[in-house]
Amino acid sequence: MSVLDAQIADLSTRYPGVEAARLASGTTMITVPGVRLPNGWSKDRTAIRFLVPPAYPYAALDCFWADEDLRLAGNRVPANSSADNPIPEVGAKGLWFSWHLAQSWNPNRDSLSTWMNSVNDRLRRLQ
Repeated sequence: MSVLDAQIADLSTRYPGVEAARLASGTTMITVPGVRLPNGWSKDRTAIRFLVPPAYPYAALDCFWADEDLRLAGNRVPANSSADNPIPEVGAKGLWFSWHLAQSWNPNRDSLSTWMNSVNDRLRRLQ
């Protein structure tokens, strides 16, 4: 079992229903359904999608997408996000978050689960 497959299995224990789709470029799109959101969002749950590059875990994860209709309370668009940035190679739309951890990513320590912790940290920031 590859490192990526093992980490997908681990992520699936935290988030049942995780899907992994291998794309033509060797990138893998991960979909995490039903991620709970704190109060202050327009919904109580969203799907999260992110791309895992072929050089993972040595290449850091970068950016993620939530449901296209997700907004902050009052129908506000979150900071550093856009609904006009489709998922590369897939074309699916979503609310794209510009979210980067490249400087702090450590392939010996970090995993898909630590990335989801980071995504959840971003979603707790109601901005």
